[in-house]
Amino acid sequence: MHTFLDEEYDVIIVGSGPGGGSVAHELSRRGWKALLLEKGSGEPLRGTAAQLIPMALIPGRSLHFTEQMVGLIHGLTLGGSSAIYYANAFEPPYEMFDKYGIDLRPEVDEIKRELPIAPLADALLGPAARRIMDSARQLGYEWNRLPKIVYQDKCRPHCDKCVMGCPYGAKWSSGMYIDGAQQNGSVLLTRASVTRVVHDHHAASGVEFKYRGREFRASAPVIVLAAGGIGTPLLLRRSGLEGAGSDFFFDPLLIVFGMVDGMDGGKEFPMAAGHNFHEDGYILTDLVLPRWLYWLFTSQVLRFDRLPAHSRTLPIMVKARDELGGHLTRRGAVRKRLGPGERQRLLGGYEKACQILRNAGARHIYKSWYLAVHPGGTARIGEFVDSNLKTEIDNLYICDASVIPEAWGLPPTLTLLALGRRLGQHLS
Repeated sequence: MHTFLDEEYDVIIVGSGPGGGSVAHELSRRGWKALLLEKGSGEPLRGTAAQLIPMALIPGRSLHFTEQMVGLIHGLTLGGSSAIYYANAFEPPYEMFDKYGIDLRPEVDEIKRELPIAPLADALLGPAARRIMDSARQLGYEWNRLPKIVYQDKCRPHCDKCVMGCPYGAKWSSGMYIDGAQQNGSVLLTRASVTRVVHDHHAASGVEFKYRGREFRASAPVIVLAAGGIGTPLLLRRSGLEGAGSDFFFDPLLIVFGMVDGMDGGKEFPMAAGHNFHEDGYILTDLVLPRWLYWLFTSQVLRFDRLPAHSRTLPIMVKARDELGGHLTRRGAVRKRLGPGERQRLLGGYEKACQILRNAGARHIYKSWYLAVHPGGTARIGEFVDSNLKTEIDNLYICDASVIPEAWGLPPTLTLLALGRRLGQHLS
């Protein structure tokens, strides 16, 4: 028997990424019992390509292509995209949220006291990151180490497993918050696909979902959707709540590669250092990839001559600030084009990356095709939810990147953790 249906819950949380994990963490330590429903797998992270592919690279599931063949990736596993991210902890755009009556500074201060947020130590900075940083500084750029959410005493030098899921427990993910919630009495179901929110047009009372080949309904007085910038708007639509999924943003990026002599690298912590060219609308960082991913990006642009050069390659990521636009179709396809503004920002970042690589002694410089990450803005604050993240339906809240009201262009993990903590405090 499925005993989880015999229990009573204070809240149902759909999704286990940073937003949902933070809400679960905050409520469970205040005595709330949550039913946590995650569509992806809950298998322990092994740091392998075989595990990453179903988590992030299955077309139509965790990988979506726009009409320009820009691949949009989001993690589908316990911990959501935080299982495969690079552990960046960029400060939230405080002024943006201030305009909507939301002050995230107190929550961020609390999170910084709780989680291990700091730049990487010298021993964890790889040869490619060092060489890129030295070159950028020689050219006058303030290229500094980025804040990371990492238990650095567990982190291993010469390791390339970050993007494939850290098996050592070094890289923080919201799966750790979910583990804590379970220890406090909450219940987690993985591979549970929520089909709709149950409501009477005034108040939400539960969700319907598929689990192990059967359909179930679970009830609770509070429902929190945290299925991500793609999953949440589609779930809202299936629940009869129109309007979500239009005029959204993602962060388009490309990678610039250049070969140098005398370096034996290819395995190091990526996005260790960089610089946010805020006025120009893009950020540059180092981005060393596992060999097989490097081969994938290089083959995609037909640079087969560069395949043997992985260990001698300096890679710089260019990630641009997007603009609101596009829409999700009824079936979840992504319809969004890179406009002149995004292309101009990416091209400006590419030219600057080339300058840094040439100064570092790099040759055979080329760039990858476009990729996109961090979809959001599909159920924005001020339009679809209020300042407490509540929808027009009582008892129904949203806490993921879909609520971010404006395009920002930086990794949103710390922002989502702060929003989740704030929502948890509001609910409790």
